[in-house]
Amino acid sequence: MAQKMGRRYVRAFVSGFFVAVPVTVTVLDRLAYVARVDGASMQPSLNPEGASAPDVVLLNRWSVRNYQVQRGDIVSVVSPKNPNQKIIKRVIALEGDFIKTLGYKNRYIRVPDGHLWIEGDHHGHSFDSNTFGPVSLGLIHGRASHIIWPPNRWQKIKPSVPLDRKPLLNWGGSTEDDGDDDEEK
Repeated sequence: MAQKMGRRYVRAFVSGFFVAVPVTVTVLDRLAYVARVDGASMQPSLNPEGASAPDVVLLNRWSVRNYQVQRGDIVSVVSPKNPNQKIIKRVIALEGDFIKTLGYKNRYIRVPDGHLWIEGDHHGHSFDSNTFGPVSLGLIHGRASHIIWPPNRWQKIKPSVPLDRKPLLNWGGSTEDDGDDDEEK
């Protein structure tokens, strides 16, 4: 009798396992996952206390499935220089925007179609578009939607572009930023 019960539990565990693993993989692949943010490039928005208390963010993969990002979003992208590494940066400009760079080979550029201009919030301590240029939309991995660790920093991440980093002109000829009232950080 006990042996029969043991088999039943093992069978239930195995069948549950074979259901749970594909569901978990699908959720992590398609919907969202968590990631620790290392480094100083996004200070003060992320990791304001440095390495002693790194932030952990929720990266929403579903929201970027159709490359729907906006200026000010914090995104995770596959590094254009090292495909085994993911970097997290703020979207400063979208395709068609004209931007004044901070040390890129051209002082002013138009972001090409199918690309973004991304920068870390801590200029001078960031490996970003000012180093490698516009980033292909196809490299977007997720959008940081919430800080989930440490508990004293739990919050939703709102898109914002510092006033001094707004695009000079967008493809439509406007100097406005889609009517958003973004605040300077």
